Amino acid sequence: MSVVLDTARVPSADRAEYWHEAVAHTFIPLDVALLETEPAPATITNHRLGSLQVSLVQAGPQRVERSAGLIARGGEDHLTLALQHRGTARLVQDGHRVELRPGTFAISDAGRPFAKELPDPFAFTAFHWPRSAVGVSEEDLRVLTATAFDTREATPRLVAAYLECLSRSADTMEPQLASWLAVTALDLLAALADERRGRSVPEAPEAALATLARVKDHILRHLGDPELSPERIAAAHFVSVRYLHKLFRFEGMTVTRWIQRQRLDMCRRDLARPTSGRPTVAAVAGRWGFVSASHFSRAFRAAYGVSPREWQAWAGTGLTPDAVRPAPPEDGPALAVTPSRYGVAV
Repeated sequence: MSVVLDTARVPSADRAEYWHEAVAHTFIPLDVALLETEPAPATITNHRLGSLQVSLVQAGPQRVERSAGLIARGGEDHLTLALQHRGTARLVQDGHRVELRPGTFAISDAGRPFAKELPDPFAFTAFHWPRSAVGVSEEDLRVLTATAFDTREATPRLVAAYLECLSRSADTMEPQLASWLAVTALDLLAALADERRGRSVPEAPEAALATLARVKDHILRHLGDPELSPERIAAAHFVSVRYLHKLFRFEGMTVTRWIQRQRLDMCRRDLARPTSGRPTVAAVAGRWGFVSASHFSRAFRAAYGVSPREWQAWAGTGLTPDAVRPAPPEDGPALAVTPSRYGVAV
Protein backbone atom coordinates (compact mmCIF):
# COMPACT_ATOMS: atom_id res chain seq x y z
CA MET A 1 0.00 0.00 0.00
CA SER A 2 1.35 3.42 -0.96
CA VAL A 3 1.73 6.32 1.45
CA VAL A 4 1.33 9.75 -0.13
CA LEU A 5 2.54 13.03 1.33
CA ASP A 6 1.24 16.14 -0.45
CA THR A 7 1.88 19.78 0.52
CA ALA A 8 -0.82 21.19 -1.78
CA ARG A 9 -3.14 21.82 1.17
CA VAL A 10 -0.41 23.28 3.36
CA PRO A 11 -0.37 27.11 3.42
CA SER A 12 2.44 28.45 1.25
CA ALA A 13 4.09 30.17 4.23
CA ASP A 14 4.32 26.86 6.09
CA ARG A 15 5.44 24.64 3.23
CA ALA A 16 9.19 25.06 3.73
CA GLU A 17 9.10 23.87 7.34
CA TYR A 18 6.56 21.14 6.58
CA TRP A 19 8.63 19.84 3.65
CA HIS A 20 11.84 19.87 5.68
CA GLU A 21 10.25 17.66 8.34
CA ALA A 22 8.61 15.41 5.75
CA VAL A 23 11.87 14.73 3.90
CA ALA A 24 13.78 14.01 7.13
CA HIS A 25 11.00 11.69 8.33
CA THR A 26 10.80 9.85 5.00
CA PHE A 27 14.51 9.36 4.51
CA ILE A 28 17.22 10.47 6.98
CA PRO A 29 17.97 13.66 8.95
CA LEU A 30 18.72 16.31 6.31
CA ASP A 31 18.89 20.08 6.01
CA VAL A 32 16.51 21.16 3.23
CA ALA A 33 16.48 24.71 1.84
CA LEU A 34 13.79 25.56 -0.72
CA LEU A 35 15.02 27.84 -3.51
CA GLU A 36 11.63 29.40 -4.27
CA THR A 37 10.08 32.50 -2.74
CA GLU A 38 6.66 30.88 -3.05
CA PRO A 39 7.22 27.13 -2.63
CA ALA A 40 5.23 25.07 -5.13
CA PRO A 41 3.25 22.01 -3.95
CA ALA A 42 5.38 18.89 -3.56
CA THR A 43 4.63 15.19 -3.18
CA ILE A 44 6.30 12.01 -1.94
CA THR A 45 4.73 8.63 -2.69
CA ASN A 46 6.21 5.79 -0.63
CA HIS A 47 6.19 2.01 -0.99
CA ARG A 48 7.90 -0.62 1.15
CA LEU A 49 9.37 -3.66 -0.62
CA GLY A 50 11.09 -5.78 2.02
CA SER A 51 14.24 -3.91 3.06
CA LEU A 52 13.84 -1.50 0.15
CA GLN A 53 11.90 1.77 0.44
CA VAL A 54 10.78 3.20 -2.90
CA SER A 55 9.78 6.88 -3.00
CA LEU A 56 8.67 9.00 -5.95
CA VAL A 57 9.60 12.61 -5.11
CA GLN A 58 8.25 15.60 -7.05
CA ALA A 59 8.99 19.16 -5.92
CA GLY A 60 10.41 22.56 -6.78
CA PRO A 61 14.03 23.80 -6.66
CA GLN A 62 15.87 23.06 -3.42
CA ARG A 63 19.19 22.24 -1.81
CA VAL A 64 19.71 19.27 0.51
CA GLU A 65 22.69 18.78 2.83
CA ARG A 66 23.82 16.05 5.21
CA SER A 67 26.45 17.18 7.71
CA ALA A 68 28.44 15.27 10.33
CA GLY A 69 26.07 16.59 12.99
CA LEU A 70 23.05 15.19 11.14
CA ILE A 71 24.86 11.88 10.61
CA ALA A 72 25.19 11.62 14.38
CA ARG A 73 21.40 11.92 14.67
CA GLY A 74 20.79 8.68 12.77
CA GLY A 75 20.25 7.04 9.42
CA GLU A 76 23.97 6.68 8.80
CA ASP A 77 23.68 3.01 7.84
CA HIS A 78 21.55 3.70 4.74
CA LEU A 79 22.20 4.24 1.04
CA THR A 80 19.96 5.97 -1.49
CA LEU A 81 19.83 5.56 -5.25
CA ALA A 82 18.11 8.45 -7.04
CA LEU A 83 16.84 7.75 -10.57
CA GLN A 84 16.26 11.13 -12.24
CA HIS A 85 13.07 11.59 -14.30
CA ARG A 86 12.74 15.36 -14.69
CA GLY A 87 15.04 18.31 -14.00
CA THR A 88 18.71 18.11 -13.10
CA ALA A 89 20.58 17.48 -9.87
CA ARG A 90 24.15 18.11 -8.71
CA LEU A 91 25.48 15.70 -6.08
CA VAL A 92 28.72 16.28 -4.13
CA GLN A 93 30.20 13.59 -1.88
CA ASP A 94 33.78 12.56 -1.02
CA GLY A 95 35.10 15.35 -3.23
CA HIS A 96 33.27 13.99 -6.28
CA ARG A 97 30.82 16.20 -8.18
CA VAL A 98 28.31 14.57 -10.51
CA GLU A 99 25.42 16.03 -12.50
CA LEU A 100 22.28 14.01 -13.02
CA ARG A 101 19.89 14.53 -15.89
CA PRO A 102 16.81 12.50 -16.84
CA GLY A 103 17.79 8.91 -17.51
CA THR A 104 20.76 8.82 -15.13
CA PHE A 105 21.10 7.73 -11.52
CA ALA A 106 23.55 8.08 -8.64
CA ILE A 107 23.94 6.61 -5.16
CA SER A 108 24.64 8.61 -1.98
CA ASP A 109 25.93 7.16 1.30
CA ALA A 110 24.17 8.53 4.39
CA GLY A 111 27.18 7.65 6.53
CA ARG A 112 29.28 10.43 4.98
CA PRO A 113 28.53 14.14 4.42
CA PHE A 114 27.03 15.10 1.08
CA ALA A 115 25.14 17.92 -0.62
CA LYS A 116 22.62 17.83 -3.44
CA GLU A 117 21.25 20.78 -5.37
CA LEU A 118 18.17 20.60 -7.60
CA PRO A 119 17.97 24.00 -9.36
CA ASP A 120 14.75 23.30 -11.30
CA PRO A 121 11.41 21.61 -10.65
CA PHE A 122 12.21 17.91 -10.55
CA ALA A 123 10.99 14.35 -10.24
CA PHE A 124 13.03 11.32 -9.25
CA THR A 125 12.50 7.92 -7.70
CA ALA A 126 14.59 7.23 -4.61
CA PHE A 127 15.47 3.66 -3.62
CA HIS A 128 16.53 3.66 0.03
CA TRP A 129 17.99 0.63 1.83
CA PRO A 130 20.29 -0.37 4.74
CA ARG A 131 23.85 -1.05 3.64
CA SER A 132 23.77 -4.49 5.29
CA ALA A 133 21.06 -5.57 2.81
CA VAL A 134 23.43 -5.61 -0.17
CA GLY A 135 26.49 -7.85 -0.08
CA VAL A 136 29.22 -5.49 -1.24
CA SER A 137 32.38 -4.34 0.48
CA GLU A 138 33.13 -0.78 1.50
CA GLU A 139 35.43 -0.46 -1.52
CA ASP A 140 32.56 -1.49 -3.79
CA LEU A 141 30.34 1.14 -2.18
CA ARG A 142 33.01 3.73 -2.92
CA VAL A 143 32.79 2.75 -6.59
CA LEU A 144 29.01 3.05 -6.56
CA THR A 145 28.56 6.28 -4.57
CA ALA A 146 28.78 9.77 -6.07
CA THR A 147 29.02 8.36 -9.60
CA ALA A 148 26.61 9.26 -12.41
CA PHE A 149 25.43 6.08 -14.12
CA ASP A 150 24.22 6.68 -17.68
CA THR A 151 21.41 4.40 -18.82
CA ARG A 152 22.75 4.48 -22.36
CA GLU A 153 25.30 1.94 -21.06
CA ALA A 154 24.24 -1.70 -20.89
CA THR A 155 24.45 -2.59 -17.19
CA PRO A 156 23.16 0.76 -15.82
CA ARG A 157 20.33 0.51 -18.35
CA LEU A 158 19.42 -2.95 -17.02
CA VAL A 159 19.55 -1.72 -13.41
CA ALA A 160 17.43 1.35 -14.17
CA ALA A 161 14.86 -0.63 -16.19
CA TYR A 162 14.45 -3.18 -13.41
CA LEU A 163 14.10 -0.48 -10.75
CA GLU A 164 11.53 1.43 -12.81
CA CYS A 165 9.43 -1.72 -13.31
CA LEU A 166 9.74 -2.47 -9.60
CA SER A 167 8.57 1.01 -8.61
CA ARG A 168 5.62 0.98 -11.03
CA SER A 169 4.39 -2.37 -9.68
CA ALA A 170 5.15 -1.72 -6.01
CA ASP A 171 1.58 -0.94 -4.98
CA THR A 172 0.14 -4.18 -6.40
CA MET A 173 2.66 -6.78 -5.16
CA GLU A 174 2.22 -9.35 -2.44
CA PRO A 175 4.67 -8.66 0.43
CA GLN A 176 6.66 -11.88 -0.06
CA LEU A 177 7.06 -11.33 -3.80
CA ALA A 178 8.03 -7.70 -3.19
CA SER A 179 10.78 -8.82 -0.79
CA TRP A 180 12.18 -11.30 -3.30
CA LEU A 181 12.21 -8.75 -6.11
CA ALA A 182 13.87 -6.18 -3.85
CA VAL A 183 16.68 -8.66 -3.13
CA THR A 184 17.18 -9.07 -6.89
CA ALA A 185 17.42 -5.29 -7.26
CA LEU A 186 20.18 -5.14 -4.65
CA ASP A 187 21.98 -8.05 -6.33
CA LEU A 188 21.98 -6.04 -9.55
CA LEU A 189 23.73 -3.19 -7.74
CA ALA A 190 26.36 -5.65 -6.49
CA ALA A 191 26.85 -6.80 -10.09
CA LEU A 192 27.22 -3.18 -11.18
CA ALA A 193 29.97 -2.67 -8.59
CA ASP A 194 31.74 -5.81 -9.78
CA GLU A 195 31.65 -4.57 -13.36
CA ARG A 196 33.02 -1.16 -12.39
CA ARG A 197 35.90 -2.80 -10.51
CA GLY A 198 36.68 -5.09 -13.43
CA ARG A 199 35.70 -8.30 -11.64
CA SER A 200 33.56 -11.14 -12.81
CA VAL A 201 30.60 -11.79 -10.55
CA PRO A 202 31.22 -14.87 -8.36
CA GLU A 203 28.70 -17.66 -8.36
CA ALA A 204 26.29 -16.84 -5.55
CA PRO A 205 23.64 -19.52 -4.99
CA GLU A 206 20.53 -18.30 -3.21
CA ALA A 207 21.07 -20.69 -0.29
CA ALA A 208 24.61 -19.42 0.30
CA LEU A 209 23.50 -15.79 0.23
CA ALA A 210 20.68 -16.57 2.65
CA THR A 211 23.19 -18.17 5.04
CA LEU A 212 25.52 -15.21 4.66
CA ALA A 213 22.67 -12.83 5.56
CA ARG A 214 21.93 -14.84 8.72
CA VAL A 215 25.62 -14.90 9.66
CA LYS A 216 25.94 -11.15 9.22
CA ASP A 217 22.85 -10.57 11.34
CA HIS A 218 24.34 -12.82 14.06
CA ILE A 219 27.62 -10.89 13.97
CA LEU A 220 25.89 -7.53 14.23
CA ARG A 221 23.83 -8.71 17.21
CA HIS A 222 26.99 -9.96 19.00
CA LEU A 223 29.37 -7.23 17.87
CA GLY A 224 30.12 -6.14 21.43
CA ASP A 225 31.24 -9.61 22.51
CA PRO A 226 35.07 -9.70 22.66
CA GLU A 227 34.87 -13.51 22.44
CA LEU A 228 33.30 -13.36 18.97
CA SER A 229 35.41 -15.48 16.62
CA PRO A 230 35.10 -17.36 13.31
CA GLU A 231 34.96 -20.62 15.25
CA ARG A 232 32.04 -19.46 17.42
CA ILE A 233 30.21 -17.93 14.48
CA ALA A 234 30.57 -21.13 12.43
CA ALA A 235 29.42 -23.31 15.35
CA ALA A 236 26.34 -21.11 15.90
CA HIS A 237 25.28 -21.74 12.28
CA PHE A 238 26.30 -25.41 12.08
CA VAL A 239 28.84 -24.82 9.30
CA SER A 240 32.59 -25.32 9.11
CA VAL A 241 35.02 -22.44 9.55
CA ARG A 242 36.22 -23.13 6.02
CA TYR A 243 32.68 -22.71 4.64
CA LEU A 244 32.25 -19.52 6.68
CA HIS A 245 35.34 -18.03 5.04
CA LYS A 246 34.02 -19.12 1.65
CA LEU A 247 30.75 -17.29 2.31
CA PHE A 248 32.61 -14.04 2.92
CA ARG A 249 34.24 -14.25 -0.47
CA PHE A 250 30.94 -12.76 -1.68
CA GLU A 251 31.86 -9.73 0.45
CA GLY A 252 35.32 -9.49 -1.11
CA MET A 253 36.96 -9.73 2.32
CA THR A 254 37.56 -12.06 5.25
CA VAL A 255 35.24 -12.58 8.20
CA THR A 256 37.82 -10.86 10.39
CA ARG A 257 37.97 -7.80 8.14
CA TRP A 258 34.18 -7.52 7.96
CA ILE A 259 33.86 -7.60 11.76
CA GLN A 260 36.70 -5.12 12.08
CA ARG A 261 34.93 -2.62 9.87
CA GLN A 262 31.62 -3.03 11.62
CA ARG A 263 33.17 -2.46 15.05
CA LEU A 264 35.17 0.57 13.98
CA ASP A 265 32.14 2.04 12.26
CA MET A 266 29.95 1.60 15.34
CA CYS A 267 32.62 3.22 17.51
CA ARG A 268 32.87 6.13 15.07
CA ARG A 269 29.12 6.68 15.25
CA ASP A 270 28.94 6.42 19.04
CA LEU A 271 31.76 8.91 19.47
CA ALA A 272 29.90 11.39 17.25
CA ARG A 273 26.54 11.16 19.00
CA PRO A 274 25.51 14.28 20.94
CA THR A 275 24.97 13.33 24.60
CA SER A 276 24.91 15.27 27.85
CA GLY A 277 27.80 13.22 29.22
CA ARG A 278 30.06 12.18 26.39
CA PRO A 279 31.34 8.59 26.74
CA THR A 280 35.06 8.04 27.09
CA VAL A 281 36.99 6.52 24.22
CA ALA A 282 37.73 3.46 26.38
CA ALA A 283 34.02 3.00 27.18
CA VAL A 284 33.03 3.13 23.51
CA ALA A 285 35.83 0.75 22.53
CA GLY A 286 34.79 -1.72 25.23
CA ARG A 287 31.14 -1.51 24.22
CA TRP A 288 31.98 -2.78 20.73
CA GLY A 289 34.34 -5.60 21.62
CA PHE A 290 37.75 -3.95 21.94
CA VAL A 291 39.63 -5.00 25.05
CA SER A 292 42.55 -2.60 24.56
CA ALA A 293 41.90 1.14 24.27
CA SER A 294 45.38 1.78 22.89
CA HIS A 295 45.00 -0.84 20.18
CA PHE A 296 41.59 0.60 19.35
CA SER A 297 43.01 4.11 19.03
CA ARG A 298 45.71 2.91 16.63
CA ALA A 299 43.20 1.02 14.52
CA PHE A 300 40.81 3.99 14.47
CA ARG A 301 43.55 6.37 13.30
CA ALA A 302 44.63 3.92 10.60
CA ALA A 303 41.03 3.67 9.41
CA TYR A 304 39.90 7.29 9.51
CA GLY A 305 43.04 9.43 9.61
CA VAL A 306 42.34 10.95 13.04
CA SER A 307 42.37 9.72 16.63
CA PRO A 308 39.09 8.79 18.37
CA ARG A 309 39.39 11.86 20.62
CA GLU A 310 39.90 14.15 17.62
CA TRP A 311 36.89 12.64 15.84
CA GLN A 312 34.74 13.07 18.96
CA ALA A 313 35.80 16.70 19.31
CA TRP A 314 35.16 17.54 15.65
CA ALA A 315 31.80 15.77 15.62
CA GLY A 316 30.76 17.78 18.67
CA THR A 317 31.10 20.96 16.57
CA GLY A 318 29.12 19.49 13.67
CA LEU A 319 32.26 19.50 11.51
CA THR A 320 34.68 16.77 10.49
CA PRO A 321 38.22 17.09 9.13
CA ASP A 322 38.81 16.57 5.41
CA ALA A 323 41.37 13.93 6.33
CA VAL A 324 38.76 11.55 7.73
CA ARG A 325 38.16 8.46 5.62
CA PRO A 326 35.10 6.47 6.68
CA ALA A 327 36.49 2.99 5.94
CA PRO A 328 39.72 1.18 6.75
CA PRO A 329 42.08 0.65 3.82
CA GLU A 330 42.02 -2.83 2.29
CA ASP A 331 45.46 -3.63 3.63
CA GLY A 332 44.87 -1.87 6.99
CA PRO A 333 45.61 -3.52 10.31
CA ALA A 334 43.36 -6.23 11.71
CA LEU A 335 43.51 -5.64 15.43
CA ALA A 336 43.76 -8.78 17.57
CA VAL A 337 42.21 -8.48 21.00
CA THR A 338 43.78 -11.70 22.26
CA PRO A 339 46.58 -13.87 20.84
CA SER A 340 44.00 -16.26 19.39
CA ARG A 341 41.05 -13.97 18.54
CA TYR A 342 40.41 -10.88 16.48
CA GLY A 343 38.64 -7.94 18.00
CA VAL A 344 38.10 -5.43 15.28
CA ALA A 345 36.48 -5.60 12.10
CA VAL A 346 30.08 -2.38 6.87
